[in-house]
Amino acid sequence: MWLLDKMLNKLIRAGRLIITDYDGKVYEYGPGGATPETGDAPIRIRLSNKKASRHIARYPQLGTAEAFMWGWMDIEEPHDLRDLILFVTAQAKAHGDRALQPQGPLKRMAQKAAAKVDSINLKGKARKNAEHTYNLTRRLYELFLDEDRQYTMGYHRTPDVSLEQAQRDKKAHIAAKMHLTVDKGRPLRVLDIGCGWGGLALYLNKHYGCEVLGVALAPDQIAFCKERAEQEGVADKVKFALMDYRDVQGEFDRISSVGLLEHVGTPHYPQFMAKTHELLAPDGVMFSHCCGRAGPPGFTDAFTRKYIFPGGYIPALSELVTESEKAGWQVMDVEAMRFHYSYTLEEWYKRTVMHKDEIVEMYDEKFYRMWLYYLAGAEQSFRNGTLVNWQIQYVKDRAAIPMTGDYVYEESARLRGLEEPPQWHLDPALKEAAE
Repeated sequence: MWLLDKMLNKLIRAGRLIITDYDGKVYEYGPGGATPETGDAPIRIRLSNKKASRHIARYPQLGTAEAFMWGWMDIEEPHDLRDLILFVTAQAKAHGDRALQPQGPLKRMAQKAAAKVDSINLKGKARKNAEHTYNLTRRLYELFLDEDRQYTMGYHRTPDVSLEQAQRDKKAHIAAKMHLTVDKGRPLRVLDIGCGWGGLALYLNKHYGCEVLGVALAPDQIAFCKERAEQEGVADKVKFALMDYRDVQGEFDRISSVGLLEHVGTPHYPQFMAKTHELLAPDGVMFSHCCGRAGPPGFTDAFTRKYIFPGGYIPALSELVTESEKAGWQVMDVEAMRFHYSYTLEEWYKRTVMHKDEIVEMYDEKFYRMWLYYLAGAEQSFRNGTLVNWQIQYVKDRAAIPMTGDYVYEESARLRGLEEPPQWHLDPALKEAAE
């Protein structure tokens, strides 16, 4: 316990954290008082395994996650895991999530090297990674995502909007940036790389009549997308293929990639930028939305690589822009979406907790705890850390978009006014009203 004790004595500078070790000995940290994350009550943790404190101290991020997953660590009510993670990371806010990263230069160097190797995503490995992440039980995603199954940041124009509205508003914002109102006398051809569960592709067809090809590497995602297109009667206009973007052929007026670049891997950025440049028409627009670092390049933490997104990496803006320039792209617009994802992740966490029993029955307690740690850890990175979402607009020809950016906000507002967001069919309030 001495190593963890030493670390927490330096870190906790507000509120109160109380740890009861496996042998019953109690350790207290912080001056007390209220904090925004925990209120007046101290956070109380129980460690039930004698290896727990050392496992956490040696590598705080992975060690804390595994101690929680394995049942070696429990947080006493009224607080929970999310409270603990936000409380601890808020103490080191100026340094992002450094408090949870490997301690010491040698450990950081080793983790950085391992992350670099893991980011090499050749076609076979890329498909295996996608299946690991996205081929989980359909029901799992239904339990915590919005009605359209958007598995990326919602556009929270105000913090209090519903998840369904935030995701609808995100699609409107993306569509506006793609500048789809151009009249070519035929439907615009759109390539949606990493199409998820098909929500954006169907949205673009619904509002603009686009012909869309969505590609992804997870078989069940593509099967679900095709089912949706059939149900909506647009399977001849909105098509989906189990395909690596590197194998796509043809020319497209617009290209979108939402939540895709995090899975490409930095060694493959030159290939991504060159291939998409090849696929886009001379007067086209490419839009990219991805998680990003509001600072220099870094590396993916061991927990995320091991359990959630193998092969994944969140890029710095410098990495994206440098490689796009080499491929001949011109960057016309960059927007840093600050804090939005933290609100999305908070709601995903709450919906996951709401369905604990069903998730444990589908998988097990360890999986449920792993999922909670993933969501709470990701939230803190966007709330207390230095992660943002980058939205970047690329063109080959600067004449492809209007002179000013007014068209984005005008079109986004128009789209938002066309429809009301759906209600989440698992909302307890709906169930109560029905009864």
